[in-house]
Formats: sequence, structure tokens, C-alpha cells
Amino acid sequence: MLFLVAALLLMGVVLGTVAHAPLTVSAAGGAAIAVWLAVFALRERHDRIHREG
Repeated sequence: MLFLVAALLLMGVVLGTVAHAPLTVSAAGGAAIAVWLAVFALRERHDRIHREG
């Protein structure tokens, strides 16, 4: 339960920061996260294909 409270508090701080940041900064951060997630997904898929075959 404490972890959930801490996660919600952290999310509130991050969302509050994004709300006050310029749009270009928010867009750049979002793009960086999207690229990071895409690379992670591709690596996981690549590893899964090579583990099965």
C-alpha cells in the first residue's frame, strides 16, 4: 500500500512538472520515452525469437 501511495505521489509530481513545462520540452520527453520503449520492445522480441528457435 505504501508503494502505491509513493507511486501516485511521484506521478502527481511528474504530471505537475509537465503541465508547467513548455510544449517542446514535453514533446521531446515523450518522444524520448517512446523511442526507449520501442527499442526495449524490439530487443525483447528479438531475444524471444532467438530463444525459441
